[in-house]
Amino acid sequence: METTKPKKSSFLDGAISAEFIGNSIAKHQSKTTIGAHNIFLGQVRADVIEGKPVVAIEYSAYETMAEQVFYEIREEAFAKYDLTCMHIYHSLGLVKAGEICLFVFVSAPRRKVVFEAIEFLVEAIKAKVPVFGKEIFEDETYTWKKNT
Repeated sequence: METTKPKKSSFLDGAISAEFIGNSIAKHQSKTTIGAHNIFLGQVRADVIEGKPVVAIEYSAYETMAEQVFYEIREEAFAKYDLTCMHIYHSLGLVKAGEICLFVFVSAPRRKVVFEAIEFLVEAIKAKVPVFGKEIFEDETYTWKKNT
């Protein structure tokens, strides 16, 4: 397996803000070969586990390995789909219930491909990227999150 150093980090500290998402979208208005965009926003749910509500998730990652896996997923998606642009961002650190923790954004000349690519990307990220979530309860106890 050939490894390539990713150019920029896929990780952001804390929650991903609406301003960051909006700015990312706005930057693509000058790219007039794009006919469609699609985004996926992963949000922390206030699940109730064994009677205790989740108030936040604290994310950590094996960052070097995670960046390599993000890179491989991106390369696979570009090979499989006719995409113009792709951006993947995941939170590290504490993200409160209701806040955004994953932002996946794809652009292409045509609309059908962006729907297929988003599903592929999100499923691959959840299955392969070594990001770990500690679900924090109101009483400050926690449990490790299992991806489903």
